[in-house]
Amino acid sequence: MTSSPTRGASTLPRLEPASPHGSGAGGVALVLHGGRPDGQQAAGGFLLSHVRMVPFGQAIARAGASRGVETALLRYRVRGWNEPQLDPVRDARWALDDVRRRHGDDVPVVLVGHSMGARAALRVGGDPNVVGVAALAPWIGPGEPTEHLAGQTLLIAHGDRERMTDPRASLAFADRVARISDRVARFDVHGDGHAMLRRAGEWHRLVARFTLGALGLEPFEDAVANAMAAGAPEGLSVPL
Repeated sequence: MTSSPTRGASTLPRLEPASPHGSGAGGVALVLHGGRPDGQQAAGGFLLSHVRMVPFGQAIARAGASRGVETALLRYRVRGWNEPQLDPVRDARWALDDVRRRHGDDVPVVLVGHSMGARAALRVGGDPNVVGVAALAPWIGPGEPTEHLAGQTLLIAHGDRERMTDPRASLAFADRVARISDRVARFDVHGDGHAMLRRAGEWHRLVARFTLGALGLEPFEDAVANAMAAGAPEGLSVPL
C-alpha cells in the first residue's frame, strides 16, 4: 500500500494493515492516529500517537476479519495539522481513494480517529463511502463544520480526566450533529484521559463493536443503540 508524492512531503502516506487480515468484502476500517497543531516532521518511525492506535486496529481486526473487514492504520506524511494545508485531511482522502481503487466504488468504510486523527476523520466523514465515524477524544476546533455529516453514523467518546482536548467542545459538536442526524452517540469515559489507557479494553471493545454495527454486520450494542435513540441531550453524555 503506497501512494504518489504530495505537497513537499519527504515521506508518503501509507496504510499499514492490522492483523488478522480481512479481505475487504465486508468493508474497511481506517484508523487515524493523533498528531499536533503544527509540524512538518515526517510521521514515520516510532510515534506514540501511532502506537496507541495499534490495539484499536487489532481489536477491530479480531472482531471483523472473519467477516471480511479489512482494517488498516493510516500513517500520515507529516505530524502536524498545519492550517491551512490540513495535511492529515489530505492523507485521509488519499486513503479513501486507495480503498476505492482496491475494493471498488461501493465499499463501505468506517473511520476511527483519535485526537487530531478524530478531527481529520470528522472532516472527511461526508465522503460517500463512509458509513460511520468513531471520534475518540477528538480535537474540535472553533467553528468546526458539521453540515457534511447530515445523516451520518457518529460515535464520540471522551474521557472525563482529559487534559489535551476539550470534552465540552466534543459535546457541543455532537449536539450540532444530532440536529441533522438521528444516529449520534456520545460517551463520557469515567476515570480516563487522553491516552485512553486506564480503561483501554472498554475503549477497544466499544470501537470494535461500533465498527461492525456501522458496517451492518451486526446490531449496535444496546448502549450505543439506546444513545442514538435518545438523541440530545440524554444520548450525548452517556457514562461508560
